[in-house]
Amino acid sequence: MEEIEAEAMRLDPRSRARLAEKLLRSLEELGEEENEAIWAEEAGRRDANADSDRTSLRPVGDVLRDARSKLS
Repeated sequence: MEEIEAEAMRLDPRSRARLAEKLLRSLEELGEEENEAIWAEEAGRRDANADSDRTSLRPVGDVLRDARSKLS
């Protein structure tokens, strides 16, 4: 996967945009069951990361305050 990513990043911007569009379109064609499985896997990965590295967690109030200040 890392090798493919590195190769894709060497493409010119227009080619990367076309590739990104094709990849996103392919995800839109997934069935509901497959989509749910992918999101369940991602949720599990994020949960495991949060459990193993509490230092990256921030209170929601802080996150919202920072987001609002960036939007204004």
